[in-house]
Amino acid sequence: MKILVTGAAGFIGFYVVQKLIKHGFQVIGIDNINAYYDVNLKYARLGECGIDKDKIEINRSVQSNKYENYLFQKTDLVDQESLSRLFETEAFDVVINLAAQAGVRYSIENPYSYIQSNVVGFINILECCRHHQVKHLVYASSSSVYGMSNKLPLSEDDVVDFPVSLYAATKKSDELMAHTYSYLYHLPTTGLRFFTVYGPWGRPDMSPMLFADSILSQRPIRVFNNGDMLRDFTYIDDIVDGIFGVLSCIPDAVEPHPYYRLLNIGHSEPVLLMQFIHSLEEILGQTACLEMCPMQAGDVKETFADVSKLKALTGYTPHTELKQGLEIFVSWYRKYNNK
Repeated sequence: MKILVTGAAGFIGFYVVQKLIKHGFQVIGIDNINAYYDVNLKYARLGECGIDKDKIEINRSVQSNKYENYLFQKTDLVDQESLSRLFETEAFDVVINLAAQAGVRYSIENPYSYIQSNVVGFINILECCRHHQVKHLVYASSSSVYGMSNKLPLSEDDVVDFPVSLYAATKKSDELMAHTYSYLYHLPTTGLRFFTVYGPWGRPDMSPMLFADSILSQRPIRVFNNGDMLRDFTYIDDIVDGIFGVLSCIPDAVEPHPYYRLLNIGHSEPVLLMQFIHSLEEILGQTACLEMCPMQAGDVKETFADVSKLKALTGYTPHTELKQGLEIFVSWYRKYNNK
């Protein structure tokens, strides 16, 4: 089976690529390697997969020097012509779309980049899947689509018509577009709503990296909503297990919405933000300096995933508790940053 992974130099994409490679799939990864955060981290992830930074060229495949079943190509989803050519050449069986402009807060400052990456890029993926007989499109949505819902846990059956950030609105748009293509063209699509993913090789704009860096550098941590936040922190290995589990569970005509499915992936044991910070302090052996701040525009107060549908479909069970996951993260963080 040949699988395309978009966002292959990103946090989740990096882990998905590795799991697929090790299970013997033929994998092609693409990424535009944009500068939203330090590209050296993206190149380091690619290097772990055997992709030589010096051999990367736009729209040309690079063979991994570690894995014979992995190729990487620097390609932007917005480049419709290059994307179509790739689909024509490779004839993918499955597409896992993890490429996106990430970050809730950044979307307030840079709205156009979200429309380009998350809406224009996604319609290009849908069109390529439609025209090239892809058997299953699995794509990243987000828990942010639930907005400020105070009904917990958050279920796929909840109304998600009131996003509070442009990032969330683009992810909701992706779900709607996917439904249209599933309905019109019988394209099987599975949208995955991720809940606060963390772990080694994570994004530097997310709380584990920001907080660890601030604690070790003795800089204040900005704690929004005065710490009154609940987050369903989910370790990266559990997220990847969830993705892997749905690949062979292809939506068909007997689904409530034919050929279309949405699923939460989370740990389903949310913790208070202050508990998260205290756990990190304990593992790092240092006390954080806290700067209490009001709720920031675009943020949501609580996330808590109902994963019963994913569990019923695949047997999904998250295994990594927060302290264990943070210990693994901190070990990697110290090594990667020489701290």
